[in-house]
Amino acid sequence: MLPGSIQISGETLSGAEIRDICESLRENSVRLLSLRGCQLSERDFGHVCRGAAESRSLAQLNLNLGIVSNINRVKQLAEALKTNRSVQSLFLHGSPLTDAGLALLNPALSIHPSLVALDLGDCMLGDEGINLICGLLPPDGAKSGLKELTLSANPGVTSKGWGRLAIAVAHSSQLRVLNLDYNPLGDQVAGMLAVAVASSRTLEVLDLEGTGLTNQSAQTLLDMVENYPTALRTLILAENNISPELQQQISDLLSEGEEEEETEAREVTAREKNPWICQNNSSSQMVLMTSGLGDSLLAETEM
Repeated sequence: MLPGSIQISGETLSGAEIRDICESLRENSVRLLSLRGCQLSERDFGHVCRGAAESRSLAQLNLNLGIVSNINRVKQLAEALKTNRSVQSLFLHGSPLTDAGLALLNPALSIHPSLVALDLGDCMLGDEGINLICGLLPPDGAKSGLKELTLSANPGVTSKGWGRLAIAVAHSSQLRVLNLDYNPLGDQVAGMLAVAVASSRTLEVLDLEGTGLTNQSAQTLLDMVENYPTALRTLILAENNISPELQQQISDLLSEGEEEEETEAREVTAREKNPWICQNNSSSQMVLMTSGLGDSLLAETEM
């Protein structure tokens, strides 16, 4: 039987319910466990952590909205992650983690072999926390790291901390999604991020919704998208003091880049599937070979 999911939101969980959850974890029948905003005792939280530690099927763990509510729970979660080898996505959005809590959790995050997505939005982080997170975005070829990172609504981070993150993003060889929405970034930090995006070969999605940006930031981002080849495909700028015209220009340029990439990918796939198709390097035109029966051997391939 394929692993399923347990998703409970905003409920007070009984001891019997916790026992059922833990049994399912130990039986490796759970791929997704979400206890978003639920209430459970300290003892029961410990049981869940031990069940997660033993599970070999658990890929996504959602403890959003205050589940990890104190240092003792942070320690128990850290111990579970040191043993667990299967969790790929960890969501702690809305937890009063603070830099001190992240410092306790970070060693387990750093050595986890499967973790690729981390949500630390609204976790009361500051610059020290950001420094720790940068360690989860190792430079090119160093080791595996995060592909998706959410740091929404952490207003305690200063421009110094965001600058450090921008440097890490620029050199990360794996990060594809970065959510920084609802942080008071301003135009200065946006400029740093534009340089990071221009340098990154992997970042595809950047969420800057509600981050205090103006047309100055938008113009910098427009210049970046227009003049530098990047992997960026989605840039979210809603809830900022940016003109609709500038937002539309950026969106149009990103769409053009995506269409060109899809066309190139289809052509490459067609060439790989059909050795009869070759490329004329001098004219950059497709040369089409046929079987002699008049039938084209070039097939359209949908990505």
